[in-house]
Amino acid sequence: MTFMELSESDLESRFRAVQDSLLPHVRVARAAAMFAWARDLIGRDIVARTGPVSAARLKWEIALRLYGADAVSRAMIQRMLDHVSA
Repeated sequence: MTFMELSESDLESRFRAVQDSLLPHVRVARAAAMFAWARDLIGRDIVARTGPVSAARLKWEIALRLYGADAVSRAMIQRMLDHVSA
């Protein structure tokens, strides 16, 4: 059976089996790598939309995208953004 012939449930079962076989530190490393990739992607999008910004501002803009749905987090991040240079 080729990859293209697998059903969604077959793929998910295989994915889960592979994930379950990983050692915990490998799972954590993979999760950290995916999070870093996501932060980089968000950062590139922000710079593409706004132009160059300082590293400090970019860090907080990324945080706002990641955690801004929570009102308390948004307020804290916005306070930080109010104090960093462009």
